[in-house]
Amino acid sequence: MSTPPALDGVIVLDLASVGPAARCSRILADYGARVVKVGPPPRKSGVQVEPHYHAYSGSRWMQRARIDLKAPAGKAALLRLVEKADVVIESLRPGTAKRLGLGYDDLRAVNAGIICCSTSGYGQDGPMSSWAGHDINYLAVGGFLHTSNRRADGGPPLPGATVADSAAGGMHAALAIMAALLRRAKTGEGEYLDVSVTEGVLSLMALNVDQHLATGADPGPGHDILTGRYACYDTYEASDGKWLAVGAIEPHFYANLCKAIGCEDWLAQQLDDEAQDDIRAAFRAAFSKRTRDEWVADLAPNDTCVAPVYTIAEVAADPHLQGRGAFCEATHPENPNFRQLAPVLAGMKQPDGPVDALVATETDTEELLREAGLSAQEIEKLRADGVVA
Repeated sequence: MSTPPALDGVIVLDLASVGPAARCSRILADYGARVVKVGPPPRKSGVQVEPHYHAYSGSRWMQRARIDLKAPAGKAALLRLVEKADVVIESLRPGTAKRLGLGYDDLRAVNAGIICCSTSGYGQDGPMSSWAGHDINYLAVGGFLHTSNRRADGGPPLPGATVADSAAGGMHAALAIMAALLRRAKTGEGEYLDVSVTEGVLSLMALNVDQHLATGADPGPGHDILTGRYACYDTYEASDGKWLAVGAIEPHFYANLCKAIGCEDWLAQQLDDEAQDDIRAAFRAAFSKRTRDEWVADLAPNDTCVAPVYTIAEVAADPHLQGRGAFCEATHPENPNFRQLAPVLAGMKQPDGPVDALVATETDTEELLREAGLSAQEIEKLRADGVVA
C-alpha cells in the first residue's frame, strides 16, 4: 500500500492569487493538502490579479471557489468553509482582513483549531507595515541586494528570480504552517502566524547579519569568499560566450582546478588578496580557450566544483534534471498540453501521469458550499445575488 502524502486530509483556504501566499499554497498542495483557492466572482475579478494559466504549476491538484468577501452573505459563506478547514492563508494589507470581519478572532470564533497565516511584505505591525512592495523591495530592506555584486554602473543587480516571494515568503509561510499543524496535533489549539517576507530575507542573510552583529563587520560585495572576494568563487566566460560557475572553495578543489586548466602557478595564492586580480586574469585566459560544455565535460566530474551557467531552456532540457523527474506533463482544456515543473522538494506528492491545470473560469464553489452544509436553495440565492460563482 502506498504511503499517503504528508499533508493528506489537511484543508487549506487560500485567499490570495499571486505572490508569497500563492507560493505557500503551491507547496502545501504538493505535499498533499487539499487547497481551495478563494477569489472574487468574475464581475469583480478586476480587484484581484489572475495569473497565467501555467503560473504556479497551473494550480494543479487545487480547487477554486468564487466568493465576494465584501458582501455580508459572502463573508458568511466563507466562514462556513472555515468551520471545516485547517488553515486560512491571506495576503491582504495589514488590518484589512480584520476590517472585513475575517481576522483571526473571527475565524477562530467558528473554528478554534484554525491556523491563520497572514503574509505581508514587512509584517502586521511596525513603521513599515503599511508600505506597498514587491520582491525587489524586500530583498533591498533585508540586505540581499547590497551584498550582491554590482552592475557596471555600480548599482545593486536585479535578481533573476523572485527569491523573496518564493523562499523568504512562500517557503517561510509553508514551514510555519507545518510547524503549527504539528503543534496543534499536541495541543488541539490553532494559532495566528504573522509571516513577514522581509524577515524571511533576514533568515536567508543570516551569515552576513550574524557576522555584523557579532563583529561589527559590514559585509558587502567582495567582502568574503561568497561575495566575490576571491577568484576561486566566481563566474567565467568560455570561448563560445557561455559561462561557467566556479565554486572551488576548499583547497583541494582549488588545486584540482588550477592543475586542470593550466594555472598551477597560482596554487599557493588562493586566499592572497594581492594576487586575486592576477588569478582572475589567468582564469579568464584559460577558460576563453574552450567552449563551456568542453570545460564542463572535463572539469565537473573531477572534483573542481565547476558547473555550467544554464539558460532556462537549458535547464528544461538537462538530462540529469529530466532523469530526476523534475518535469511533468500538464493538460489544459483551453490551451495545448504543456510541460511544467514537477513537485521537486523532498517528500512531495508525485504525479502518476499528466496533471490537470485549473481553468480560470472553472469553480468548485457549489460542491464546497454543499460540503459546508449549505442547502441548494441557499447556494442558488447566493449565485443569483452575484455573491458566488
